[in-house]
Amino acid sequence: MKAHVPGPLRSYTKNKSEVDASGTTVDELLRDLDRQFPGMRFRMIDEQDKPRQHIRLYVNADAAELVTPVGEDDELQIICAISGGAG
Repeated sequence: MKAHVPGPLRSYTKNKSEVDASGTTVDELLRDLDRQFPGMRFRMIDEQDKPRQHIRLYVNADAAELVTPVGEDDELQIICAISGGAG
């Protein structure tokens, strides 16, 4: 399965915007990504096993949760929300 990696996380993937991952759920995919790219999952998932506030996960353009099932032909998009700036 293809995982699309946003710019802020590409330092883990040697600047690759798309990487392969395996698993039957989004959580398994993220764990596989962390196996390949140590530390990556912690940037997306907090200590309570929930996506961090600024992270959104999509499978084939549909909002996904960690328990969302995935197949070989699906694609995972990892989206980092941008915030900040002067008021």
